[in-house]
Amino acid sequence: MKAVRIHKYGGRDVLMVEDAPQPEPRPGEALIRVHASTVNLFDVAVREGYLHVYFNYTFPLILGTDVSGVIEQVGEGVDQWQPGDEVFTRAGVFLEGAHAEYVRVPAENLARKPQSLDHLHAAALPHVSLVAWYALVDLADLRAGQTVLIHGAAGGVGHIAAQLARQRGAKVIGTASLNLPFLQELGVDESIDYSSVPFDEEVRDVDVVLDLVGGETQERSWKVLKPGGILVTSQTIPASQESADAHGVRAGHVNRNPPIGPTLTELARLVDAGQIQPHVSTVLPLDEIRQAHELIEARHTAGKIALQVV
Repeated sequence: MKAVRIHKYGGRDVLMVEDAPQPEPRPGEALIRVHASTVNLFDVAVREGYLHVYFNYTFPLILGTDVSGVIEQVGEGVDQWQPGDEVFTRAGVFLEGAHAEYVRVPAENLARKPQSLDHLHAAALPHVSLVAWYALVDLADLRAGQTVLIHGAAGGVGHIAAQLARQRGAKVIGTASLNLPFLQELGVDESIDYSSVPFDEEVRDVDVVLDLVGGETQERSWKVLKPGGILVTSQTIPASQESADAHGVRAGHVNRNPPIGPTLTELARLVDAGQIQPHVSTVLPLDEIRQAHELIEARHTAGKIALQVV
């Protein structure tokens, strides 16, 4: 099969589109014929070697986490899924990645593709939705009537988080620069151009900060929280517990997934109910994987960059 592989860590030049052995599903797994995938900053971090201490990767390594496609074959013990089922899931964290024509995944992680979406848009959901769900639902316990500030609200995680927060009845404040009109399309209650307006001079007493940016932005966010509020970050390094204690707030770190299959099943329900809509700004063939990485590294993407495999 054709796949995107790396043989060492490094820049975009290590991304190789080449022939690779087609995987076989093991007991409890399913083999998916990949129709579409997407590129995440997670994939960039893997490529550059930042995550090798967390995952026991070996070379050559197939990249890619998101997948939407059709089950080709099921392994022993899998009876809840059949060949021909349209599914989507997060793959490629502990097994082979999804930037390939086929990928094997644990059957328990599968969810039925939302009926209202094509494969390109379904593939835009898994990774970012799981991050947003774990951050806002599991860690922050975001509730109706609360206020959340989302840094990078126009990006992959951000645009799903903004919609999820609104679905839960929260007021949403989002920061962006080039993509402010996109935030208005998402229904964000208040948009802030971080390149011209200091957000920490405009925002006060929020219940939740979702930090998808890190660095100085994270440090300036502590003071906009109300006492007892929480700052949740998706960055590799957790937010400072010392800073949280000094401001009388809490710190949360997205360092795991919620249950993948059940969570994506609930996300699919929300999508088909019209409450969440993934946005794909760019579609590229698998052969243009280097361009996809270049675009996402620029950090000005509205929504997701999708890869058309079939």
